Amino acid sequence: MAIEGPLRELGIHDVFQLLDLSRKTGMLSVSSELRDDEGVVYFDGGRVVHARIRSKAVPIELVLLQSGKISADDLESARAKRVNGRAEREVIDLLIDAGVVTSKEVDRQLRLQIESVVFELMSWREGFFSFEERTPKDIGAMREARIRISTESLLMEGARRIDEWSRIADKVPNLNIVPALAPMREDGASSQLDLLPPEWEVLSMIDGMRDLRSIAAMVGRGEFEVAKVVYGLVTTGVVDVRTPQRTSGARVVVVDDEADPVLTQGEAALASGAFDDALNAARSALSNGSPNGRARLLAARALRALGRHGDALDEAKRAVQADPLTAAGHLELGFAAAHAGDFGTARASWEHFLRLAAENTGATREIARVRAAMEALTRLMHVLDAHVEAVHG
Repeated sequence: MAIEGPLRELGIHDVFQLLDLSRKTGMLSVSSELRDDEGVVYFDGGRVVHARIRSKAVPIELVLLQSGKISADDLESARAKRVNGRAEREVIDLLIDAGVVTSKEVDRQLRLQIESVVFELMSWREGFFSFEERTPKDIGAMREARIRISTESLLMEGARRIDEWSRIADKVPNLNIVPALAPMREDGASSQLDLLPPEWEVLSMIDGMRDLRSIAAMVGRGEFEVAKVVYGLVTTGVVDVRTPQRTSGARVVVVDDEADPVLTQGEAALASGAFDDALNAARSALSNGSPNGRARLLAARALRALGRHGDALDEAKRAVQADPLTAAGHLELGFAAAHAGDFGTARASWEHFLRLAAENTGATREIARVRAAMEALTRLMHVLDAHVEAVHG
């Protein structure tokens, strides 16, 4: 029998509690029109064995890669083994067999993934939920589950986090904030930082562009754990935070306050396919002492069109640094990073773009393109496996 209804009548916390007490086995789907997103949680005997949110679904192999737990060579080697006669083994099992990552670390990352999804779903106040009873053999994610988490422990941890969030909300209100290093004090005074290794790791990822979600993904730590570290850094004056502002439609296309005929000509050249002329125009503007976001963005687009993906990525990063609140910069950075194989940066940049462009009615096509690209990342393992199979064919 299906259990379903709107979240405004039965909160997600109560839904989890009901499935836990009744020891249900099956799939819970939670959808939100406001967020244009959907989450799925799999239960086996009341315990959570797998969870994902559509817009943030990343295979565990890529999570390990983004957080530096494995290298790109490690991942490529495991994929090659999988297509060369060992297709029955999962890539993650081959990585464990090779000794490049421990089973304990994989389980830790999987638990962080599940916790992140569940705690985000608990913040949804609108939407619709539906639970369908199934047997574990009906769902691959349940058959292949590596861990089983007590739903009661998730609910208790969720309640604890809500309480702690209320204490740090004055400085760290949500995961969308972007931390940046605080400017040097005018009096020149400095203090000795006494940080633990995990805190140094978070601090090293703070660049004024990444929000808390992106930083957590980069270091392979829980989002709430990273939020608490940033709260400590803000309290001690090491870091400042800001919340990205929604932008109007005019900001989706980068246009500097002062008209620049060189850049206007360069943008026209780019639109007509004269990519070298567009690049020359961008470089001319930059050489004239105007290192603005518009010129950087034009250079990035021209370089990407010319197939110079590494250079395009560097210019796109500079464009975002020049104007971090412009959606177009994050849009270009996302695709430049994807072309260069930097999928962690691509996903983080696309998430920034979606937040900045959310209220722009003129960016519908770009938003749809980015959502399609992010969903494609979830299928990346299959695409790369097929590529390796073709190469070794």
